Amino acid sequence: MPKKPAGPRAVAVNRRARHDYDILDTFEAGIALQGSEVKSIRDGKVQLKDSYARVDRGEAWLHGMHVAPYAFAQGAFDPPAPERSRKLLLHKREIEELAARTAQEGLTIVPLSVYFKDGRAKVELGLARGRHTYDKRHALAERDAKRELERTLREHR
Repeated sequence: MPKKPAGPRAVAVNRRARHDYDILDTFEAGIALQGSEVKSIRDGKVQLKDSYARVDRGEAWLHGMHVAPYAFAQGAFDPPAPERSRKLLLHKREIEELAARTAQEGLTIVPLSVYFKDGRAKVELGLARGRHTYDKRHALAERDAKRELERTLREHR
């Protein structure tokens, strides 16, 4: 009997985004890919560093995501550019909400992770507000204090 895949598996995670931004809301979006990009993403050859999303003329676009060309691709066509802009597949109301909140509240749309769900490549987007340096230090201090508290509780048991 064939095994079923155990839920969505993260291929790439943008750990820096959670450090640099306060994530206020998250969205799941599909990605419009070309040719062998899916195989390359499945191999984990994707980087989210310095990538962001933007809404232009009623469409959501992902900029700066690097997908390395698939090494074993064959055919008459040239491989797609590694850092090309990729269209995000969202519902119209989600696109309108993202556009409104980024325009009014001065927020940023940041990709948090890329994963496969039911065989389709998805990206988790975070609607985020940038942190100042002192906020980052405060968040690190809180996390360290929480870890220390859990460690001492574990030792006393």
